[in-house]
Amino acid sequence: MHNDLQFGIQTNGIKHTHADTMPDVDTRFRMVRDAGIFDYVDKTPDDDQIDDFLRARDKYNIPVRAGGWFYALGGDEALLEKNLATAQRLGSLVHNIQIKLLHSEGHVVTDDELVAAYLRCAELGDKYGCTPCFEVHVNMWSEDFPRVEHIGRMVEDRGAEFKITLDHSHVIFKMDNPAEQQIFDTDKKIASGALILDPFQPGNVISRWVEAGWVRHCHARAAIPNNPKNVTGRHPDGSIGRGIQYPFKKPADGEYHADWSEAALEPWKEGIRLLLRYRARDSQCRLGQISTEFIPNPDYGEGCKYSLFEQAIACVTWMRAEWALIQADAAASDDAQ
Repeated sequence: MHNDLQFGIQTNGIKHTHADTMPDVDTRFRMVRDAGIFDYVDKTPDDDQIDDFLRARDKYNIPVRAGGWFYALGGDEALLEKNLATAQRLGSLVHNIQIKLLHSEGHVVTDDELVAAYLRCAELGDKYGCTPCFEVHVNMWSEDFPRVEHIGRMVEDRGAEFKITLDHSHVIFKMDNPAEQQIFDTDKKIASGALILDPFQPGNVISRWVEAGWVRHCHARAAIPNNPKNVTGRHPDGSIGRGIQYPFKKPADGEYHADWSEAALEPWKEGIRLLLRYRARDSQCRLGQISTEFIPNPDYGEGCKYSLFEQAIACVTWMRAEWALIQADAAASDDAQ
C-alpha cells in the first residue's frame, strides 16, 4: 500500500478568529509543529517574507511543500515564473495556479489561450522542479465546470498530462443553490444532464476529474449544499461573501452566523472519499498532498468567530482517519483477490 499521502495547511489559516492579527511567520510554524497533525505548510510568500519562511522551515523541520497564486493571461507570465523560482528556493513540489476568467486585454480567455498557457506552465514547472496545477475555483475560467474536462482533453491531445488542484468546496456550495447556479448557466447544464454536482451520483463532475487521474493537489475547505452566504464578510464594493466555507466541527454558540449541521457536510466528505479511494488504488501515487484551507477572506471566513486553525486540525484529523480506513479496505480487497 502507498501510505505517503501528506496533509498540510495553507498558512493564511494558521490563526484563530478573523479579528485576530495574523501571527508572524515563526509563530505560525511553531503552531503547526505543536499541533502535531500537519506534515507541511502551503504558501507562496511575499518577497519580504521568503527568508522568514526559510528560517522557520529549517528551525521547525516543516516543509513548504506547496504554494500558489492567481494570474491573468497576457500580463502575469513573469510573475508566474518568479513564483516558481521562489517555489524552487523553498523546496515546494506543487504550485497551485488560478487563471482569471478575463485575459489582460479584457476578453474571456479562449480554449487555445488556456491550453497554450498550461503547456508553458508545464515547461516552467520542469525548469524549476515544481509541478503547476490549474485550480478549479470560482471567479476563474474553471468555475465553468464542464470546461475543465474540455481543456483537460485538449491538453492530453497535445501529448501532455493535465494536472489540477481540486477544491471541491466550489462544487458543493453550488448544489441546491439557485443564485450560484445561474453563473455559467450551471442550472441549464444540470437540467440537461451535462453536469452532475452531487458526489453521490454516478458520473458526477468530481469523480470525472478524479478518475481521469488529473488531481495532483487538493485544497480541503468544508462547504455544504446551498452554503450560507458569509454575511459577516464584505467585498470592497460592499457585497457580502458568496459563502464557500462551513465549519467542519461544531462551533460554539455565537461563533457562526447560521445553524450548523454535521449531516450537511456529507456531500463534501464524500468528495474527499472519492479522491482518497482513487489514491489508494493509483499505483502512480499522483496525488501527493492535501492542504486544508480554512481562510479569513470575504467569500470564506471573514468575520468568523470560530478558530480557523482548530477547524483545520479537526479536518485533518478526520481525513487521516478516513485515509486509514480506505487503505485498510483496499488492502483487504487485494488480499482477497
